[in-house]
Parts: sequence; C-alpha cells; structure tokens
Amino acid sequence: MSSEIAICVQNISKCYQIYDTPRDRLKQFVLPRLKRMFGESPKQYFREFWALKDVSFEIKKGETVGIIGRNGSGKSTLLQMICGTLNPTGGTIQTHGRIAALLELGSGFNPEFTGRENVYMNAAVLGLSNEEIDARFDYIVDFADIGDFIDQPVKTYSSGMMVRLAFAVAINVNPEILIVDEALSVGDELFQRKCFSRIEAIRASGATILFVSHSGGAIVELCDRAVLLDVGEKLAVGVPKLIVGRYQKLLYAPADKRDVIREQIRRADEPIVTTTSVVEGTSYEDHTSTKHAQEPQDFFDPYLKPSSTIEYESHGAYIEAPSLLTLAGEQVNNLVRSKIYRYVYTVRFTKSTSNVRFGMLIKTTSGVELGGGVSASAARNSLAYVIAGAIYRVEFRFCCSLNSGVYFLNAGVVGDVDGSEIYLHRLMDIAMFRVHHDTESLATGIVDFNCYPEIELQQDRG
Repeated sequence: MSSEIAICVQNISKCYQIYDTPRDRLKQFVLPRLKRMFGESPKQYFREFWALKDVSFEIKKGETVGIIGRNGSGKSTLLQMICGTLNPTGGTIQTHGRIAALLELGSGFNPEFTGRENVYMNAAVLGLSNEEIDARFDYIVDFADIGDFIDQPVKTYSSGMMVRLAFAVAINVNPEILIVDEALSVGDELFQRKCFSRIEAIRASGATILFVSHSGGAIVELCDRAVLLDVGEKLAVGVPKLIVGRYQKLLYAPADKRDVIREQIRRADEPIVTTTSVVEGTSYEDHTSTKHAQEPQDFFDPYLKPSSTIEYESHGAYIEAPSLLTLAGEQVNNLVRSKIYRYVYTVRFTKSTSNVRFGMLIKTTSGVELGGGVSASAARNSLAYVIAGAIYRVEFRFCCSLNSGVYFLNAGVVGDVDGSEIYLHRLMDIAMFRVHHDTESLATGIVDFNCYPEIELQQDRG
C-alpha cells in the first residue's frame, strides 16, 4: 500500500447465512458432514444474504470521506470490517495509522464498571498507555461533562451520558484515522456542536476521517469526497454535493424505478469527481462586457447554466420553466446584492392529489443549504386538493443577501400519496446565478447580515 494511502479497500464482500429456524442451523452443522461421509452431495439449509459485494476504494491520508446510502446498504458493516471487529467473506482491507472508531457508542463499556474504570479500559483498547490516559483523563472528563457520575457504575448513566463519555474517550487518543458511524446524530445541540468542533480540529491536524451519515448536509460540509452505497454495492464516488444528490434521487424514487436509477448512477456519463462540472460552457468572465465590470447590474448570461441537475422521479407532477426574474419581469442570472428577485416555475399535475405544497432552496456550489421557503408551513395549510390537468404558477420573492459567488436553486412540490407526504417532483440544481462582487462591501462570508462597524476612540495616549 502506498505511503500516501490511509485506507485501502479491495473487492470487499460480506455474506451472512440466514436460517429460517434454529433447527435449520443445527441441520447445517451436522447433516452436510454426514452426507459427505457417504459420498452424497450436501444440502444447504440457509439462504445467503450479501451485505457487501465487491466494494473497492482508497482514502488518502488527510482526506475526509463520507459514506452515504439507504438503510441496509452495508455502511455499518463496511466500517466494522475496516475497524477489524468483523471479518470479510472476501477481499482485503489495509489501514495505515492508529484508528479511533465511533461506531455504537458505549457498546464496549462494562455496565458494572464506573465511568473512570471504563475510560481506562477503553483507552487501553485504543492503544494508550496508563501514563497517556492519566495525562488526558481530566480533559476526557471535562469534555464528557458528566460531573461526579464519573465514579458511578455506567449502568446508572442515561443514554446521553453514555454517549458523551464514549465520544470523549474515542476522540482523545490522537487518532490518525477517525471512523464515525452516525454518532453525531445523538446528544443535545450543544454536545453536537462540541463534537463537530473536535472533529474539525482532528481534521485540521491531518488525520484521515471516514464519516457515515444519513444527513446529506453533514456529508457536504465535512467531507472532501463521498461514496454512495446501495444494497451492498458501490454505485459512485465523487464530489459530496453530486453524490448526495444521486443518493436523494434514489431515496425518493418509486420502488419500481430504483433498479433503473441505480444503473443510471452506476453508469453516469457526466463526470462526478471534480467540482468543475457544475457549469457548462465557457466561464462567466469570458462573456461579460466591460460595462458590467464598471457598475454592478443584473443581467442574463446564457452561458451560466448548471450541468449538475438531478431530477426526482415524478409522482404525478412536473416542474417546468424555472427562471429568475427581476421585479419588472426581466430574466436574469447575474444578481446585485440587496435587490429583490422573483424565482418562478410552473407545476403541471398529471394525477389528482391532496395537501400540496411548493418550495425552493438556495445552495452553494459545494451543496451547503443556505435557505429557501415553502408555500405552507404545514400540510394543514397547504392546497387541500389539486385535480389532474391543473397547472399552477409558483413564485417566491427573495432579497439577494448573498456575497459574491455562484449559487444554485432547487424547486420542489410535495403532496399526499397513500397517506404519506412525499416529493411529487423535485429538481435539484435546476438553475444557477452569480452575485456580483461589490468592492465597497464590508461583509464577509457567504451571507450579508448587514453588519455595520462602529469604532470609537476611547483614549489617546499619544
């Protein structure tokens, strides 16, 4: 394995034997041996379930890679094999560096031991000496924030206390490889922020992070690359924003369309390994005249269009003709800060449905969701019933409070299908726009919060 590679997964597969009854398990243990003794072909009393099938990828040192997929896709199984707590049926895994894993938090704790005793036991399993644990113990206890309970048996802990202590131990071994499996979805908001802050510090130190989550936003914000797994197979690897988009399309697809969509994702023609695929054609700068550089003004650039659009399967509705307009009705995609614009699209219904709501979302080029709006705050305030053949025009007005950069727009419509609210249709990255740079602006970051500095001299010692 190259010295630049932290994790190398080659053709990994995992098969479980599924028995219908305990008796079948006993038969499988005894009868095939007897059959072979008498020269007969043995019968198989179990069904094979392949949790993973021929999965391969590499993670470089210092990379943060996210794994995303539907329930049952094999994410946790893969992490367990990388950590060495589960053996693969086939294939090889190589790792380079000390691993700290946040899998089922607290699963390695002895409920009869105190928190203190469990800290020493778990840290020793992760490779720390007693001297190293002594040096870090106070920080671990402070991070866990469980007070005097550190000297109480773990069986008296709440689930939240267990999580905090387990996390505090795992992240304080100075890991070279940190593996996280949905551990950050537990705990209160303050603890989650503390977790993310610590993971960011570990990432800044040059550690490799393998991160599993059902949260597309977390994958986009934390990861350099993402891997999409589904029913045990690796479908795609690439830029988190694009991989998350494919995952969401698969997640909301009708059951009878999933096999087709899986194959489309696996054989996707468009490149998904670099961020350069978000804009088609020549760059914006090549098509703007000098007058636009002199004084910011909104206008339409036909070359500024997305190539990362993802469309959900329709459930009886179709979003059409999305566009950005000025208040006067002129189409634009180069905007001026602080002005109000109109995001407009139509929705054509091919099936009658109920409790219909419309929405829009603005995202960064990396897929971070900045904000948007919906036509009703809850289903009870939505359109009660829409008949087949109806066409609705949807408009959202918004103030462009964004700093200079390129942004993407989504459009979506949800409704009631068989008693559940689902996407009737959704278009991700269906439109994009650029916000002009304002040389006079004092705002920083992505969103302009209209901050004004006030500086006053209190004392002059000169």
